[in-house]
Amino acid sequence: MRSLLRWETALVLLLVVVALGGQVGTDGAFLSGGNLFYLGLDIGEIALIALPLTLVVVAGEIDLSVASVLGLSSALIGWFWNAGWPLETILPVVVGIGAVAGAVNGLLVTRLGLPSLAVTIGTLALYRGLALVVLGDTAVADFPAAYTAFGTTPLPGTNVPYPVVLAAVLAVLFGIALHASTFGRSVYAIGANEEAARFSGIRVRRIKLSLFVLAGAVAAIAGVVYTFRFSSARADNGLGLELAVVAAVLLGGVSIFGGKGSLLGVLAGVLLLGGLRNLLILRDTSTEVLTIVTGLLLLVSVLAPSITRRLGTLRKATT
Repeated sequence: MRSLLRWETALVLLLVVVALGGQVGTDGAFLSGGNLFYLGLDIGEIALIALPLTLVVVAGEIDLSVASVLGLSSALIGWFWNAGWPLETILPVVVGIGAVAGAVNGLLVTRLGLPSLAVTIGTLALYRGLALVVLGDTAVADFPAAYTAFGTTPLPGTNVPYPVVLAAVLAVLFGIALHASTFGRSVYAIGANEEAARFSGIRVRRIKLSLFVLAGAVAAIAGVVYTFRFSSARADNGLGLELAVVAAVLLGGVSIFGGKGSLLGVLAGVLLLGGLRNLLILRDTSTEVLTIVTGLLLLVSVLAPSITRRLGTLRKATT
């Protein structure tokens, strides 16, 4: 716990450094109300997907198909809309299909005993392929302004986008579930030692399945947000977004091996990753460099805890 607190403190300090450096390096544009609004829009979907993925990783699993579920949900919105369905019907149906996609991942992992890394790499391709089958390479963009405004306008009187408000509400709910409930303690126990958790009476398979279902459902919600933000339903929406989400979760201090991490750290990781990307965009950095930076942050988030543990072990051995 102490090492986790130190990591979260380091993230907060890095956020301060990025904010101050960005403000100076962009002549005050970085912390302007308009830029903070667009920063919020940029991290909205990442924050949403990172919430359930945090629980999945704490439980010792991984879901790399989340961005493909986002793309599939976007394609389905476009397909159903073209078929004449009202959005009031489309949205819950799409979220339900996202939950089913997550359930497929969960059943393959919990019932067949397959590794989640291999399963979700496979479904990453499968769900993206289904999105292309559903909508092809076309785009649907004639959605009502009342819905697209959700992804493009701020809360009245503020510079806070509606997707950030949604992410904040879900963060509170997921935070309570993970840090203040029996369910959350079971998730940590499973990630720390699955066999011991099973012998202690924890329903390991049921909990893991529920986590994958949650990840699929929230990824579909993120697909709805993404579609309305760009006013366009496309099969390739969110392509590659899983890299940023996983980087944010691991950067937030969640152990890739399970059993450790907090939602507060993940939210700090989302803000740090989004702030760095936003700063690079303000500096007219290319998309390729943004991808490189995201990859480097992912490597740092994996290597830093291991290096910290090794240094701590060496320090104890020399005292």
